[in-house]
Amino acid sequence: MLTAASARTSDSPNAPRTEFASTNGTKGKKAVQAPAGQYFIEFRSRYALSYGHTFAMFGRLDRRGQITDREVAGLHPAGDSPVPWMIGHVVPVPSETGPSDGDLEEKYVSARYRVVLSAADYERVTAFIRKLQANSPLWSATVYNCNAFVADIARYMGLKTPSSTLLYPADFINQMRNLNGDRNAS
Repeated sequence: MLTAASARTSDSPNAPRTEFASTNGTKGKKAVQAPAGQYFIEFRSRYALSYGHTFAMFGRLDRRGQITDREVAGLHPAGDSPVPWMIGHVVPVPSETGPSDGDLEEKYVSARYRVVLSAADYERVTAFIRKLQANSPLWSATVYNCNAFVADIARYMGLKTPSSTLLYPADFINQMRNLNGDRNAS
């Protein structure tokens, strides 16, 4: 279920005027209608063979709040081999900042927190994301992981983030939603 309410996230000049929305898995309730062409960023976590993964999905919504265009940004070890992931628990390893296996599959989503943005705010946020991606930092399970990458995006937007990035991804996203208020409107 998609629910939303208007709010300002911070007094920061970078903080966009946003609508917060959450999907709590409740069935049988209607989605809140949204103007066509709204922009969004959704902080997500997903299940994996390990402890999971955190990433951001962003793009456009239709009038029903359904995603029509999307991109993914998330920090993960480079390549498809599990070896860099294992080594990254000891020393930093090269990373990639696009989608990883499973990011586009709804069945693996374990938590989500959506923020609806104006076109101008969306442009600012996506420019920041692209800057992070261009700098593609090293991935380290304990120093700079997928939670830390997403937290950088959220803080740029003026959102509060959990104090530790060493949480399970679903816990990280759920705590971020709780810190910023799960603002629901019926």
